[in-house]
Amino acid sequence: MTSATLTIDLGAVVRNWRALDAMNDGETGAVVKADGYGLGAGPVGRALLGAGVRSFFVATAAEGVTLRAAIGHGPRIHVFSGHMEGDTDGIRAAALTPLLNSVDQMLRHVEALPGASFGIQLDTGMNRLGMEPAEWSAVRDIAIAQRPTLIMSHLACADAPDHPMNAHQRDTFRAMTDELDIPRSLAATGGTLLGADYHFDMTRPGVGLYGGLPFVDAEPVVTLDLPVIQVRDVMQGETVGYANGWTAPQDARIATVSGGYADGLIRAMGGKAALFAGGVRCPVVGRVSMDLITADVTGLHDDPASLQLMGPHQSIDTVAEAAGTIGYEILTQLGARYERSIVA
Repeated sequence: MTSATLTIDLGAVVRNWRALDAMNDGETGAVVKADGYGLGAGPVGRALLGAGVRSFFVATAAEGVTLRAAIGHGPRIHVFSGHMEGDTDGIRAAALTPLLNSVDQMLRHVEALPGASFGIQLDTGMNRLGMEPAEWSAVRDIAIAQRPTLIMSHLACADAPDHPMNAHQRDTFRAMTDELDIPRSLAATGGTLLGADYHFDMTRPGVGLYGGLPFVDAEPVVTLDLPVIQVRDVMQGETVGYANGWTAPQDARIATVSGGYADGLIRAMGGKAALFAGGVRCPVVGRVSMDLITADVTGLHDDPASLQLMGPHQSIDTVAEAAGTIGYEILTQLGARYERSIVA
């Protein structure tokens, strides 16, 4: 193995979607923004399409154009950022469904693409995207007359099931949309796990499809194996890495593997993360550099050919915890230098 290998289990993505779909009596869509959370929107989208997904969600119109080319016409592709200036040609050509976030976006859409599909995004308290209650009240009748295909909002604290913000946003969403004969969506992965009160007509899981929290029962989707370039003996008191980042407390055997922050392996995880040889934990020692990571393999009987960062022994969220971040960031930062292996 000359470069790190990122193995992507599309079968696990599909099984995770099916598990989340089984919790919901309505439709279950799929979020494939950020290039399928870094794993490839095309392969992920096609696998989910084959499993029965008919509603996809992306961040921008440009992502939607790319996804449409991969999955073909038929499924609906929603765009969270709505109809931005300059998006009209892409929305038209790829038959995208922008989720309009403001009166300005609504005017732009109905004027540029009369009769084209669209949805509405409402702000129920996150203060990020969507029309606020007063704005929605002012244009609601006009918007409904244009026949949106979906009305959605987004939960700010769904990862904390007992947080009062969840119920507040649910109730606000109901107050803004009850009595409308239009499909509604509030729940992503975390909201799906909150239960039926949050499901409405459609759930739209994202990170849970890819093996991330808060879906604790998700199957792992990614395995990352890093080839060992060199193994050396380090004597007690010698140091390893930039800025003498680690001092050997005793004689040690140190492996240097191919991978670093240029590959999305965040520098902050150095000294807290571990690599694995089978089930044996090998602590990362010293700083993570641009292309290299060093690990203590003293406890192994033989020098390894590779070490594993993510897989059955360590999840994306465990790696994220070591780096002081979240699994989303680890997934979406996985770099372009990996040899990618797709498992159906």
